[in-house]
Amino acid sequence: MSPDYVLLYVDNPASSADFYSDLLSLRPVQSSPTFVLFVLPSGLKLGLWSRHTAEPKVLANGGGSELAFAVSDRSVVNDLYADWSARGLAIAQRPTSMDFGYTFVALDRDGHRLRVLKLEV
Repeated sequence: MSPDYVLLYVDNPASSADFYSDLLSLRPVQSSPTFVLFVLPSGLKLGLWSRHTAEPKVLANGGGSELAFAVSDRSVVNDLYADWSARGLAIAQRPTSMDFGYTFVALDRDGHRLRVLKLEV
């Protein structure tokens, strides 16, 4: 058994779907007023579920976990940082070296952390 699905609880699934469609250059494979599903090229499924209709009730807000994107080179980290900044994403952490590698963190519209990193361990 291996996890292959990430759910993010969002305020407005349609609005969040537009955000992720643009950011990931993907179209959802399933869409309803309360839920949207993307299948990423890696096979990972990303679900956007309305925090107002999820069962059991959602108790936490965004930012308590991260959706991480490992990339092949530091220059890709810098390029994505420039691109995402230009798109208006809130930046929680500018590109920096940490003990695991080179990274930055942006936030989606619900405060979910989006980390881009080049592992260097």
